[in-house]
Amino acid sequence: MPDIASREQFDVKRAAFAATIGNMLEFYDFITYSFFATEIGRTFFPAHSEYGSLMLSLATFGAGFLTRPIGGIVLGIFSDRVGRRPAMLLSFALMGGAILTIALTPSYAAIGVVAPIIVILARMVQGFALGGEVGPTTAYLIEIAAPRNRGLVVAWQPASQEVAATVGALVGVILSSTMAPDMLQAYGWRVAFLLGAVCLPFGIWMRRTLPETVPHGERAAASVESSSHVMLARRHLRVIMLAVMILASGTISTYVTQYMTTYAKNTLHVSPSLAFTVSLVSNALQIIGAVLGGWLADRLGRKPIMIWPQLVVLVLTYPAFLWIVRDPGAWSLLFGFGILSFIGSLPFTAFYAAFTEALPQNIRGGVFATIYAVAIATFGGTAQLVVTWLLHVTGDPLAPSWYLLFAAAVGIVAMSLMPETAPVKVGEK
Repeated sequence: MPDIASREQFDVKRAAFAATIGNMLEFYDFITYSFFATEIGRTFFPAHSEYGSLMLSLATFGAGFLTRPIGGIVLGIFSDRVGRRPAMLLSFALMGGAILTIALTPSYAAIGVVAPIIVILARMVQGFALGGEVGPTTAYLIEIAAPRNRGLVVAWQPASQEVAATVGALVGVILSSTMAPDMLQAYGWRVAFLLGAVCLPFGIWMRRTLPETVPHGERAAASVESSSHVMLARRHLRVIMLAVMILASGTISTYVTQYMTTYAKNTLHVSPSLAFTVSLVSNALQIIGAVLGGWLADRLGRKPIMIWPQLVVLVLTYPAFLWIVRDPGAWSLLFGFGILSFIGSLPFTAFYAAFTEALPQNIRGGVFATIYAVAIATFGGTAQLVVTWLLHVTGDPLAPSWYLLFAAAVGIVAMSLMPETAPVKVGEK
């Protein structure tokens, strides 16, 4: 396919769809593992107790976080030197191969210790692929969009992740409610994985047809200078450090949000159906918030949409949790937590656009991918453990709010120091 600069006409919507559907499928596959951790543990990690089996399965889930920074560095730099399209195709193919491997690997009872080894390796490949997905995809979305619409186009990056989380949860609930437990254990969880795999050929075809956004001359120049990424990244160290703080804030918020189903059931003792409904409503509102945040960032600038919603979250978090804890029910959970989820999703689309625009094209994919993957591995991989620990040592059901307040405070400080990168000012539309 030709470079995008050489094409007279270019369908931005189609290209954005191809990029984000791949992103969505990769996150669906990654998230599905966590939903079926119990069944996977019984299949591949037999232990003397149900708890031991589950912990081995969750440890394997964590192995995917360990390789995400490596994938971010390798595939991110690859996207800068070789092109966005090859990097996105490679990450997608690796994820597809890994998901098929997990779905089709015989059980421990059939092939012994080889089974968990294969699953662990496949999970590490998944993490590597996902680590290299976000940076190149976000860079690609920025580069295909007209300056006045960059925020809205980039919004489909975080929105697609929330769509994946919602679809993965729905598939899990449908299978678990329609299958007997022994059927779900035997092959039901494999069906969930294979549903994602069915879409792989379509996703690969879509991505193969994408035009390249990095001109050939710049790719050639970047490949000659092996130290170019480190040298250029140092020149942008301030904005990179601010991005680490903002991504840490957003990652903690995201993973604590995902923990709310468990929190509602175990700490607040509400019904599982209500807890699941809260999760679905939260995900849906975050999809809307991510898209709205990008649209507003194109009209009002990046910084206002980062700072003001984040400030509202900082003010509302404790009162919302206080309401939820004192009166745990459908109204408080759906409205209180839903409002926090919606407002909290607004700033980060603006940040995605601002950070990507602040980086030169020849290091954009590598730096974004690396910083994102490191933040996810460090703060996302530990967020739920921290919240569980806080609840245990304090005995205070408000403990998650304190961690969220800390994250929001760090985020708003960093957001206020980020440069305004919006290329089109209000009034110039």
